[in-house]
Amino acid sequence: MSRFHSVLIANRGEIALRVIRTARSMGYRTLAVYSEADADAPHVRAADDAACIGPAPAAQSYLDTDAILRAAHDLGADAIHPGYGFLSESAEFAAACQQASLVFIGPSPDAIALMGNKAQAKRRMIAAGVPCVPGYEGEDQSEAALATAADQIGAPLMVKAAAGGGGRGMRLVEDLGDLPNALRAAASEARNAFGSGELILEKAILRPRHVEVQVFADDHGTTIHLGERDCSVQRRHQKVVEEAPCPIMTPDLRAAMGTAATDAARAIGYRGAGTVEFLLADNGDFYFLEMNTRLQVEHPVTEMVTGLDLVALQLQVAEGRPLGLTQDEIRLDGHAIEVRIYAEDPSRNFLPRTGTVTLWEPSAGEGLRFDMGVETGQDVSPFYDPMIGKVIANGPNREAARRRLVAGLKDSLLFGLVTNQRFLIDVLENDTFAEGLATTAFIDEAFTKAQRAAPDASEQDAACAAVLLYCCERDDHHAASVAVPAELLDWASGGAMPTRFVMAAGKTTHDLAVTPARDGSLVVETANAQHKVDVVSLTDTRAKLRVTGKIVTVGYLWQDPGALTLANGGVVHEFQNLIALPAVASDAAGSGIIAAPMPGLVLEVAVTLGAKVSRGDVVAVIEAMKMQHEIRADVDGTVLLE
Repeated sequence: MSRFHSVLIANRGEIALRVIRTARSMGYRTLAVYSEADADAPHVRAADDAACIGPAPAAQSYLDTDAILRAAHDLGADAIHPGYGFLSESAEFAAACQQASLVFIGPSPDAIALMGNKAQAKRRMIAAGVPCVPGYEGEDQSEAALATAADQIGAPLMVKAAAGGGGRGMRLVEDLGDLPNALRAAASEARNAFGSGELILEKAILRPRHVEVQVFADDHGTTIHLGERDCSVQRRHQKVVEEAPCPIMTPDLRAAMGTAATDAARAIGYRGAGTVEFLLADNGDFYFLEMNTRLQVEHPVTEMVTGLDLVALQLQVAEGRPLGLTQDEIRLDGHAIEVRIYAEDPSRNFLPRTGTVTLWEPSAGEGLRFDMGVETGQDVSPFYDPMIGKVIANGPNREAARRRLVAGLKDSLLFGLVTNQRFLIDVLENDTFAEGLATTAFIDEAFTKAQRAAPDASEQDAACAAVLLYCCERDDHHAASVAVPAELLDWASGGAMPTRFVMAAGKTTHDLAVTPARDGSLVVETANAQHKVDVVSLTDTRAKLRVTGKIVTVGYLWQDPGALTLANGGVVHEFQNLIALPAVASDAAGSGIIAAPMPGLVLEVAVTLGAKVSRGDVVAVIEAMKMQHEIRADVDGTVLLE
């Protein structure tokens, strides 16, 4: 037995909060680490104690093994839970924990090292009889060897980093003439992300499902699986929506995939929680993709359908206790779907975004779980992954879970930065997804760039925003007044007095007038229509309005004079009353000044002083939020400054 009393979580955000929640419920003392950028983060305040481990960049904090081990010693930790990401799949970190007499809550360093390298893992899986995608996983990494292998595999094929995951160091090659560029780009991204430029090649299986099996093993000879998850809905090879069970799963297919997954775990002497990922072809054939030797982001959907706490099982196994479960005892009840909320702009190819969360208020709907790493007032920095949380819904069947999740997303208020909240709703409401037919090609095929953009603010949106702004500013002025009775609100000696609002949101502007009526309603007039608006109920963040006889429920936030954020059905608009602003000159498109769309690390400058560039040419490459981004010229011209 390896009993421990204090658990240090070597991570941040929602997974740190998730581990703290279960560990504390089991009586463990919980310890957090944080970078200087996370000094006031929710996970720091949630832990029993915490230590700073370095500056904001992950390489100098959350990826610094020595700093984490020093914090563990200083805080009196007995064990370390790595969460996911960062050092969670570092064999060196797991070994360092053991050398420091700390229990590493995860598999052995040898198992992590083996499965953390896609080439080695694939060779071991082939030897174990686990079905694998045809490809090249050889040690010869010369361009000539890779080109020869590519010719034998044929197009289309995937170039993948042998180390790491999350879509980084991965390229689809549909024409072998593009192979050299794909190899260079994938190797560069892999070296920056994982410290290794080793690559493998695989035959591309187009439009498969991405189905993974949750496995668990203890030190007493038990290896079981907890069913499967379908993670097919992805963008840039990164998961967006996950669900359990898979919509097209059959008992025979589940048994076959479960057997393959447990065979894979036994082949490497695995211990703890792990996930074996497969590609599932439309003919029912499946192929080993990789094994993640850690807890998965999407583990909540498995928890919801099995009724098990996977973190609790991790802690149990790490102490050397048996799982206490057999395969026959595992039952899948109902359905669960999870979506990942990212700070990103779907209309700009899912470009990561930064900013401050001015309001986070989750829905109180039935069957919902929120695993969030942010709260109101928190900054989302460029130093870490853009995923800021997850929303999970369960129900007696898939359709009930889907409907609950859609309603929960529409009802949750997340203001202050651009996110994929509305895009997730569109995905869940898409017929292909609703019918359970989505594959890994779903997002690319179903959502063009224009379809990924949130709708413009409508006249009704502007009318609601103008009414709320009118009420907020009126009530604020009344609160600051002295001895003015409430009965005099909206009264003027000269009769009804209209207030003009020029409400701008994004590229749309609506010119309106708000006039109080004798019956207590507000009349909103535009150039084309007149709307009667009654305020049915009003809190600091939510309003129920009757607009021309129809009930409209919205979320809102009023912070600054003339400005109001409005959410309607998951679409967020930042309204500004232009009447309240001084006139400013707008920037002309294509100014010739090339600026990065977000803070980041410059990896490459692709031009020199005096170089001629054309619109669309790559001029630099930056790294931000764990991804590489190409910066392109927006006009033709000559480089004047570097």
